[in-house]
Amino acid sequence: MRHDHITVLENGQPLTFDFAMLMAYHGGGFPGGVVHALKAMQAGLAALGTVPLPRRDIHVLTAFTGPGGRDAVECVTRALTDGRYKVDRGLGGKDVISAPPGPYLWRFTLGDRTVEVTIRPGHVLPEFVSLGATQERSETQDARLELLKHEMAERLLPLHADDIYQVHRL
Repeated sequence: MRHDHITVLENGQPLTFDFAMLMAYHGGGFPGGVVHALKAMQAGLAALGTVPLPRRDIHVLTAFTGPGGRDAVECVTRALTDGRYKVDRGLGGKDVISAPPGPYLWRFTLGDRTVEVTIRPGHVLPEFVSLGATQERSETQDARLELLKHEMAERLLPLHADDIYQVHRL
């Protein structure tokens, strides 16, 4: 079973986006964030109703500030362009290790239904969090962080969304 794509509706027609398409739209700098948004959307949209859902009716509120996540959600839903995408860092904890879920919190709304999607423990490595929070990284640290971004994407992409994110109806 493939876990690398998501389908939404545009004017009643299905549009399917896979990881490669989301990465092309994003530009490639933050593959882990792209995967996190893809998995959060897979889990959240499925909990909102029978998928595929109309992309321009989905509202997104998230604590996730990363450009990979933002671009993946925008590509699929056009929520940023249409003013249905908002970031509130206060929704999550300080970080995913010491104050879960950290920024890995997403709320998806369709009509009068809202679900909150939060990461399950163990999917974000402490080293990734630590290096990401380091203000002045050395070249070696930058290279290691880039490796960890790709490692996370490769590790999470083949997993089912429900193995990474839990969903709560609000």
